[in-house]
Amino acid sequence: MRGDQYLTRSEHYTLVYEKGNSWASDLMVMKALPNQLARSRYGFSVGRRLGGAVVRNRVKRRLREILRALPLEGGWDIIFIARPKAALASFANLEKTVRGLLSRAKILAREYEGAYLRAD
Repeated sequence: MRGDQYLTRSEHYTLVYEKGNSWASDLMVMKALPNQLARSRYGFSVGRRLGGAVVRNRVKRRLREILRALPLEGGWDIIFIARPKAALASFANLEKTVRGLLSRAKILAREYEGAYLRAD
């Protein structure tokens, strides 16, 4: 059931873009909208301004790996929009940015968020 964690339909992306709340950093923008489901789904928008296909796919792979390891609160549709600086960022910087955005939006699982805040 791997595909159920991703936003796959353009209608879902459009809905999140139009009605979702937004949080931004220097590496990416995150848009989120409650989805009335028990699980959270996410998607990525990585445009050609980041670079060629190799660079864009690397950014998406890194984001997928980061999100795979993070416990998210259920019930959200989330889109991560990569900015050009994300192409040059290290895995650690991307991870810190994603955790920070999810924490600001209060989408990280409560027990993890507390541990994350104590670790810094």
